[in-house]
Amino acid sequence: MAITPDETHDAKRKSWVTSSNGHADFPIQNLPLGIFSTVNNWGDTPRGGVAIGDEVFDLKAACEAKLFSGDAEKAVRAASNTTLNDLMAMGTGPRAALRKQLSALLAEGTAESRKAQPLAAKLLHKTSNCNLHLPAKIGAFTDFFAGITHAENGGKRRGANPPLSSNYKYVPVAYHSRASTVRPTGVDVRRPNGQRVVDGDKLPTFGPCLKMDFELEFGIWIGNGNAWGDSIPTGTAANHVFGYCMLNDWSARDIQRWESQPLGPFLSKNLGTTISPWIVTPEALAPFQIAQPLRPEGDPRPLPYLWDDTDQREGQLDLELEVLIHTETMRAKGLPPQRIAVSNTKHLYWTVAQMVAHHTCGGCSLEPGDIFGSGTISGPTPENYGSIAELSFDGTRDIPLNSGETRRWVNDGDDIYLRARGKRAGCVPIGFGDCCARMVAGKAP
Repeated sequence: MAITPDETHDAKRKSWVTSSNGHADFPIQNLPLGIFSTVNNWGDTPRGGVAIGDEVFDLKAACEAKLFSGDAEKAVRAASNTTLNDLMAMGTGPRAALRKQLSALLAEGTAESRKAQPLAAKLLHKTSNCNLHLPAKIGAFTDFFAGITHAENGGKRRGANPPLSSNYKYVPVAYHSRASTVRPTGVDVRRPNGQRVVDGDKLPTFGPCLKMDFELEFGIWIGNGNAWGDSIPTGTAANHVFGYCMLNDWSARDIQRWESQPLGPFLSKNLGTTISPWIVTPEALAPFQIAQPLRPEGDPRPLPYLWDDTDQREGQLDLELEVLIHTETMRAKGLPPQRIAVSNTKHLYWTVAQMVAHHTCGGCSLEPGDIFGSGTISGPTPENYGSIAELSFDGTRDIPLNSGETRRWVNDGDDIYLRARGKRAGCVPIGFGDCCARMVAGKAP
């Protein structure tokens, strides 16, 4: 279901929170949701917040100040808890009402803002003085494989001819990954141990991953779910999406190559997944809705349960994506992170609605706080590749860095940043904030 832009998207709307005006990620046109607590405040309880410029708007404090009414008041009460799961379960109406009233409270010169602005000291916290937590208790994590270029490149590296499996263009391929190891930005990820066949060997050995990789993915948060045994049609699936984040599904490629025969990845994927902590809502992304790109001539039309005309016209997003690396040497030299890849969500072969519909078509129940990964989003040219395995062609080509170093895989001490931004003529750009983690040495077994 397409969302029509309204006054909350008005490019002329400014906020009395001055750091938000012109902010690269969090202007008043965004207002993403998350869970925060304040630093150096012993016993401070995590609770719902909204990113606005360089500040976090405290939803619990706003609730206590009685700044909301109607569905928005119900939503803000739910968002005052230690996770957003209760808000997620309420569906689209309360979430949209909350965003609309938030926009009025934070805008310059409105009647609502005249009530909120005098309470700024209680309502706002510097982001630099906050801890950002996982926004929800994650019951299940499903990783899709909807980036067709990444799938093709993987097949080529394995020598498959044709590179795609015969089912790829018929079914949104996915597997169930590990929810317990999803972490927000800023949490280090340890290099895993596992079985791997070192180049030239015939038998496996056990030890640390030698081919550590990142994956540029889009995260999809589920809101209200479905009953066990029921399915969600493609035409209504968008109503079950609470919002989006960036997602790095770290991958141990040498362990993956050995263990994925025949059931697919296991230890190579459950070592850790990094997500950006703010959830950007479907309402905020309304200006960046686009048609799903037409399938190439000769590709099969999706089966009827995966087809909806409105979803095809409006069910994709146009968001610029990028990957940056910041090595220990770069940090020591005072160099900024270096961009090594750019891509776009429009390169996904399947829409989010199709992923939701397929996930539930057999009766699987989704629950508030479940999260999907889109699969690695690579574009058609080498600079668009969303994993280091693709950029280095499985570690056979050097990736030059501005520090004088090269990379074929992720080294210990490397920070990997994923970023996304919506841009459109006549609209204020919005972003997702950083999805960043550092790869560190693993523990001895």
